[in-house]
Amino acid sequence: MSPDSVTPGSVRSAAEVNEQIRALWMRTGGTLSSQERAEYELLVVEWAAAIRSAVIEAA
Repeated sequence: MSPDSVTPGSVRSAAEVNEQIRALWMRTGGTLSSQERAEYELLVVEWAAAIRSAVIEAA
């Protein structure tokens, strides 16, 4: 997955995004290239947005 394939406003759940983050770390053996780091950063932003969305829905 390239960083460009993460669309803003994604409707994926935090659990789905977290699974992608875990898969990225497993695939790279814990060492990220600059491209993988960019992908990781986008995934973390998406995960945080999903968490915020879940908290707002719960409130």
